[in-house]
Amino acid sequence: MMKSVFTASFLLIAPLGAQAGTLTIFASGEELATEGFSAPQLTRDGWALEFSRITATFDQITAWQTDPPFMADGPHIDGTALGIGGPFTVDMVNADEDDRVALATLAAPAGHYNALSWALVPDASGISLVLDGVARKDGQEVAFSLRSADTVVHACGEYLGAARKGIVTDGGAADLEITLHLDHLFGRADKGAGDAMNLGALGFDAFSAGGVHDISLAGLHLGHVGEGHCHVAAQ
Repeated sequence: MMKSVFTASFLLIAPLGAQAGTLTIFASGEELATEGFSAPQLTRDGWALEFSRITATFDQITAWQTDPPFMADGPHIDGTALGIGGPFTVDMVNADEDDRVALATLAAPAGHYNALSWALVPDASGISLVLDGVARKDGQEVAFSLRSADTVVHACGEYLGAARKGIVTDGGAADLEITLHLDHLFGRADKGAGDAMNLGALGFDAFSAGGVHDISLAGLHLGHVGEGHCHVAAQ
């Protein structure tokens, strides 16, 4: 068994053994990325958002088989690791019919990959996340570009969703998903002002003048695996 010291420079090591199937890693901003924020799912402060691109760079991606399951309660994962690597820069608006963008497919030993670690990192231009689009409210329309240079590392437990993911069988294909929950950034008007997510979200009012704005991702917990939780640390 190996233990992850999950920092921005950690070495990815794939396990030895027979290659029994394949594992594909996807990234998704879900429907809020591809369809935008629209009524009743406006931002917490009542803006409709339409995105022209959401570019993110993912690195240090590792899928894990852990026993007992990793509970996303710290930065370290014990288990058998499959190094996916990176960096991968993708536009999550330009996604497939399931709102996902494929990052990589690898041969993988059989088993259940029930944990995933990864980092959101700056690209060659120094930017890790860009959200470009148009915001509308009460007849006002503004073009905006929100940019973050943050490095954010994630140690995530099992994917949670309509079906279990990450189960590789002999000759079979499985997948896992890095999910960015944009409502943790902008909030959701349909959740109510006192909702815990809305209390921590930035909303859009601060950017309503339009143009380019630098944002911090610290404390926002954008990163998930479906609805599954991650231990998140901004650097």
